[in-house]
Amino acid sequence: MDLIYQLNTLFPHLKAELHMANMMIKPEAFIKKALGLSFFVAMTMLIFGFFMLSVFKASLFLLLPIFIFFFAIFFFFFINSPKTAIRKRQRELDKEVIFAGRFLLVKLYSGTPLVNALMDASKSYGVAQSYFKEMVDDINLGTPVEQAIENGMKYSPSEKFRKILFQINNALKIGVDVTKSLENTLDELTAEQFVEIQKYGKKLNSLALFYMLMAVVIPSLGVAMFVVIGSLVGFFTAENSKQVFIGVIAFLIIIQMVFISIFKTARLSVNL
Repeated sequence: MDLIYQLNTLFPHLKAELHMANMMIKPEAFIKKALGLSFFVAMTMLIFGFFMLSVFKASLFLLLPIFIFFFAIFFFFFINSPKTAIRKRQRELDKEVIFAGRFLLVKLYSGTPLVNALMDASKSYGVAQSYFKEMVDDINLGTPVEQAIENGMKYSPSEKFRKILFQINNALKIGVDVTKSLENTLDELTAEQFVEIQKYGKKLNSLALFYMLMAVVIPSLGVAMFVVIGSLVGFFTAENSKQVFIGVIAFLIIIQMVFISIFKTARLSVNL
């Protein structure tokens, strides 16, 4: 327990990250789980390393650094898993942030009070409803509306969603019309998304050109030159020609998979 407490002090933002990642678990319990999983994986790699060292007749003293290495690597991986979940939720929320804001705006323009508009938003579709639901639950438990919105801002993974909540909360504190502030913020976010789309288009053109060069032109010409030169210098024989071409095909498949991963990572999370 002392070790878990000390580790908890090393990760002061873990509690907020778990909340933002929608992982309903205490930081101490999460650290304990990460330690257990890391220990299990490290022990598995230790057993595998023992057999490998025995086969190659290497020193068994290497088992200790192997265990420490894999334990540290996997503990770092598990302890940072909330950040991966936060990035995923951020991309999902960014896709719906404009629709969520417009939903609130329509409700407010129709004369619905802000609290009722938040309740209706908490029952709507999409990822944003869970964040509205948390604010509504805080309000139902007696938390002031301003404080509930501030909590929503604090634990929101999306900067755009925080902008909407900030303008609503700021308008409530000042005592001005919420609809005007919300409408101006939505217009600003829409303009930002159009700029992001333009930047993404330029980036996509560069990636497409790079893909054509690295995954189409160079492999095709390279394979042709490789076959011609290999035939002239006697590199290809009846024994190794099949293995060489299998290796070339495997290399091309890896290149295609790398570019597919790059395109997926660069995909823009915008939905107007």
